[in-house]
Amino acid sequence: MAKILDGKSVSKKWREEIKQLIKEKGIRPVLWVILAGDDPASQVYVRNKVKAGESIGVKVEVKKPGSEAELFEVISEANSSEDVDGLIVQLPLPDGYDRNGVIEAISPEKDVDGLTSKNLGLLFKGIPGFVPCTPLGIMKLLDEYSIDLEGKRVLVIGRSELVGKPLSALLLSRNATVSIAHSKTRDLPDLVKESDAVFVAVGRPNFLKKEWVKDGAIVVDVGINRVGDRLVGDVSPDVAEVASFITPVPGGVGPMTVSALMYNTYLAALNRRKLS
Repeated sequence: MAKILDGKSVSKKWREEIKQLIKEKGIRPVLWVILAGDDPASQVYVRNKVKAGESIGVKVEVKKPGSEAELFEVISEANSSEDVDGLIVQLPLPDGYDRNGVIEAISPEKDVDGLTSKNLGLLFKGIPGFVPCTPLGIMKLLDEYSIDLEGKRVLVIGRSELVGKPLSALLLSRNATVSIAHSKTRDLPDLVKESDAVFVAVGRPNFLKKEWVKDGAIVVDVGINRVGDRLVGDVSPDVAEVASFITPVPGGVGPMTVSALMYNTYLAALNRRKLS
């Protein structure tokens, strides 16, 4: 059976480290989270961010604009405020909202979600900037378990700007040999079978099948899907019978994403105060 990559325990340890760093610097970072619409899952995620911030000394303020115009006004206010270190807009946005326009309106210096063109461009050029939270959390989790992917054949299933594309860039920076698969990819099971590590972010319950996976492969499940009253991942549970390492859902990548957001907010606070 696969060894569990326990994101819950690793994220707890990481948050304690961030808490200590904040204490040592004598600062209190401020993060604004903009929640547009009434998506139930988004409300849960925002509550988790508020709770995480409170536990380590980050002040998290939730803003709830009533329209797209008001959303842009709140972004403008955060960009210009000397009291705000980091800003994120909780996704997905309500239907009809200009997603790209909203993201690009965020000041790159406060873009702790790492989704603006500037920060994504810095990532792909290998220049320090804010890294999207889920990929950053995944890399931290791999490091905690001393998983080295240099020279390994790695498959990322999913090509979103939120996970797939930035994760691929981070894996390339670690000298992995990276392939990206998506909905148009042919012979996906064969690609999976050839891979030493598989990262799955497609939003489809139990998508990755046991028979596809190479014996001893590392499997990272980024999916969170609600099936009835349960949360399940993109990876079938029986994949654990053949993998060497696997992330659980819940308790794997999710907690690491929130901790990565707190870390980015801490970095933004240092940058704004010109502290090292």
